[in-house]
Amino acid sequence: MKKAYNFNAGPCPLPKEAVESTINAIRDFDNTGIGLMEISHRTPGWERTMEETRQLWRDLLNIPEGYEVLFLGGGASTLFLDIPANFLNKKAAYLQTGVWAKKAGKEAKLFGEVDIVANSEDKTYSYIPKNYTIPTDADYFHITTNNTIYGTEIKYDMDCPIKLIADMSSDIMSRPVDVTKYACIYGGAQKNVGPAGVTFVIVKKELLGQITDRQYMNPLPTMVDFRTHAAEEKKNISMFNTPPVLPIFVMHETLKWVKDTIGGLENMNKINTEKSKILYDEIDRNSMFRGTAEKEDRSIMNHCFVMAEGREALQDEFMAFAKERGMVGIKGHRSVGGFRASLYNAVTKEDVEALVACMQDFEKAHK
Repeated sequence: MKKAYNFNAGPCPLPKEAVESTINAIRDFDNTGIGLMEISHRTPGWERTMEETRQLWRDLLNIPEGYEVLFLGGGASTLFLDIPANFLNKKAAYLQTGVWAKKAGKEAKLFGEVDIVANSEDKTYSYIPKNYTIPTDADYFHITTNNTIYGTEIKYDMDCPIKLIADMSSDIMSRPVDVTKYACIYGGAQKNVGPAGVTFVIVKKELLGQITDRQYMNPLPTMVDFRTHAAEEKKNISMFNTPPVLPIFVMHETLKWVKDTIGGLENMNKINTEKSKILYDEIDRNSMFRGTAEKEDRSIMNHCFVMAEGREALQDEFMAFAKERGMVGIKGHRSVGGFRASLYNAVTKEDVEALVACMQDFEKAHK
């Protein structure tokens, strides 16, 4: 079988160790004789797995006391509504750096005023806005740290005068994060921490339950209220209703790989930075291609590029050329075209080098 190099933007590659252990658990979970997808979520083995998964999050991100880690069904788009439902009394501030940031702001408008403090749509979201002012009368400031469609990323933990909330769907666990700077960090799992079907929410518990002035959705519906899923009794944390056990188990195994095999997020970031540099160096060197994001704001997760000026007619030919060599998932998002190679945690250096060799061979064929 020909090797496939998976550069999909999500769902994306998972560590082989996580895949193999999940296959075994599907057959027999925790030596119970019952498969993972058939067990009761109230069995001791599953309750232990849930607690271990939360602890892995705490260990890897140094999450302090006072924050709860929740695993909820759905995707980040579900949480676009849950965030303002739990935090927006009158006004929220949003940084609009891409399609998903725009959609998050749209949901917030259902609950109150939304101040778009800065917007990079004028240049097709090819940069991260700078020198904007965060309104101190807003209930929170929302950012999307990595923009998968356009390949830009906020690679630092900013100081913020109000509650800072971040959608980290596509770069969580790729680098260390100072959780103490955030009121809430959330996202979908299907990039660096598991398959689709479960979300993560890291939330400062003392900030919950402060919706007082809003007329709409006050009190909050049970399932929307984060307090429901952060109950004091451990057995109820993220298990008010039946949790998506399969995605959470894969998350458990993936984070074990990050901790035990990679050695934590400092090492993970070094590996990701090295992989990213290899590809960006080739994009900048190769006469057939050009990058689309401003260099200072380039994502180390999603690498977006197009054919160079005068080479546009070769786009389909390169796509076929790359496909023949086993490159999967490099077609750009349907809204922007071009190419996109996503180098999430489980993508190897060898995978990136194979893509670079493919690009070099294409250039040689057209010189």
